[in-house]
Amino acid sequence: SFCSTPRSSQAKKLVMSMASGATTQLTDGFSLLIDALKLNGLCTIFGLPGIPITDLLRLAQARGMRVISFRHEQNAGHAAAAAGFLTKTPGVCVTVSAPGFLNGLTALANATTNCFPMIMISGSSEREIVDLQQGDYEEMDQMTAAKPFCKASFRVLHAEDIGVGVARAIRAAVSGRPGGVYLDLPAKLFSQTMEADVGQRSLIKVIDPAPRQLPSPDSVAAALELLKAAKRPLILLGKGAAYAQADTEIRALIERTGIPYLPMSMAKGLLPDSHEQSAAAARSLVLKQADVVMLIGARLNWLLSHGKGNTWGDRGTQKFIQIDISPTEIDSNVAIAAPVIGDIGSCVSAMLGCIDKWDLPPAEWTEAIAKRKKANLAKMEATLSMNPSPMNFHGALGAIRDIVKSRPDVVVVNEGANTLDFARSIVDMYQPRKRLDVGTWGVMGIGMGFAIAATVTTGKPVIAIEGDSAFGFSGMEVETICRYELPICIVIFNNGGVYKGSDVNSSGSSDVAPTVFVQGSRYDKMMEAFGGVGVNATTPEELSRAIQGALVSGKPTLVNAVIDPNAGTESGRIGNLNPQSAISKL
Repeated sequence: SFCSTPRSSQAKKLVMSMASGATTQLTDGFSLLIDALKLNGLCTIFGLPGIPITDLLRLAQARGMRVISFRHEQNAGHAAAAAGFLTKTPGVCVTVSAPGFLNGLTALANATTNCFPMIMISGSSEREIVDLQQGDYEEMDQMTAAKPFCKASFRVLHAEDIGVGVARAIRAAVSGRPGGVYLDLPAKLFSQTMEADVGQRSLIKVIDPAPRQLPSPDSVAAALELLKAAKRPLILLGKGAAYAQADTEIRALIERTGIPYLPMSMAKGLLPDSHEQSAAAARSLVLKQADVVMLIGARLNWLLSHGKGNTWGDRGTQKFIQIDISPTEIDSNVAIAAPVIGDIGSCVSAMLGCIDKWDLPPAEWTEAIAKRKKANLAKMEATLSMNPSPMNFHGALGAIRDIVKSRPDVVVVNEGANTLDFARSIVDMYQPRKRLDVGTWGVMGIGMGFAIAATVTTGKPVIAIEGDSAFGFSGMEVETICRYELPICIVIFNNGGVYKGSDVNSSGSSDVAPTVFVQGSRYDKMMEAFGGVGVNATTPEELSRAIQGALVSGKPTLVNAVIDPNAGTESGRIGNLNPQSAISKL
């Protein structure tokens, strides 16, 4: 926790009662909010100052909280969400009213979609003016606007209720399936005063906000019976498994049963990607041929083709076991033969407790996977060794892969189209929660916020692998990175455009194609402008030296990795989601 001992002079003020001559200690809305957050161990704020929360951020910093001030609220919100994922406690984002609130709303919605606990606190205009629509400064009914995009939305009107508001927000964010929560604080609230001792008694220290949810013994027994009878079993790990921090139990279950496992991208590293039971290099084979699939913290959404279609085996030939904390997730796309409802740690522990003797999966199944893995890995190694000039994605990512292998403690943040797709399969992870990416929505713009949160929260260096298009959504935060002297190395895969930089304007006008950027851009100069280290890399060797130098120095670094403009494909590996005209061919 970053919280330090507050200065008593900052926490309270003394006023003289004119009638009695006695002194009374008072507190106000500013102090009560800070005290409520600190009481519950929420000691870091990601935000952006402005009306009406400028003094809140100043006072929070003076009172021992760490305040990371961003250049755009969306990036601050993404940072809070990532902090929530990494710590299992709500990350806190503070924004100004109306436009600032709306800027943060994308991050709040993304946190909820990805099941990351986060609290967004926004100042707002006065209720009596907003409700009559009389045209207040930045007038907006923010609490109502937030409701469709988060787990819960609250408003506090009286200083004595701040403790309750914070407590309810914490419980809503982390209980059950985690997500984003909005807390609306009108400007008048901050200057409200009350007796300090009464104010302190109004605060709530939240006890056990996310209690264990034990699975029913019958559901555990049914799941194990189905899994034990499988001829071609598979365990599929989602980011919920990483969030659960049940790393020891999950590894024990996989190794004790001998069942092959497939990690989704943010579950990579729960077991090292080099683990012999990993089926990541045989993904297509195992998804199509497995007869029983156990989902741990994974949802059968679009990322898994909804559990049907060409990605999977013939309909009705596969059975699913699903461990999930939410019973409403079950049967959402296909029938779940054995649902196990509860928190992941408790569910996996219950399964381990019921496993005595366990026969390993049939050798025919594990050998088929090993054979496919060997062939695919050999193809990958051959591709990585080609080293064309100019660099392609494989050459550059091969250099990063080797660095991450030698520094498994480094956190990798990854976004883009091709940059994301290739990195996910090339760069192996060796420790849990060391890979953060675009998640369920596939949203661009998480890069700098996630990177800042990762190093602030863990104290570890970060390598942010960015497509040049994705970087544009949050690129101004390089100034934030330099201002706080954070050990972040940003690698921009610069191929000069969205997907690639070789698209052509077919109209014949002088405008470039919609997907093309300025050719020969030098993103490294942006970092240098704010006092960081900028490097232009045109070969894997130059890229490797630059990243290694950044990790040794700990200085903010941006590497402009020049990639062949022709490298990349339309929409990466999800081009099927990007419709094209059947009439006009370009």
